[in-house]
Amino acid sequence: MPKAYIIEVRNRTAGIVAGDEHGFRFFSSERAFDSLEGREFGSARDAERAASALLASRRSKVSRSTVTAAF
Repeated sequence: MPKAYIIEVRNRTAGIVAGDEHGFRFFSSERAFDSLEGREFGSARDAERAASALLASRRSKVSRSTVTAAF
């Protein structure tokens, strides 16, 4: 029986993961997480970690470009 979980990061719905005998496949619900679309993870928690890392990476890039633009 397949399992599905909603993945949320910082109060944003990143997507869902649907599990089967091979693992959990990610389906993005927001553009910021589209690069994870279709990726397979060993667990729903692994998918959540990847979504969280992706968002953190984007946030740090925005912070660096804001600092650079200020000079």
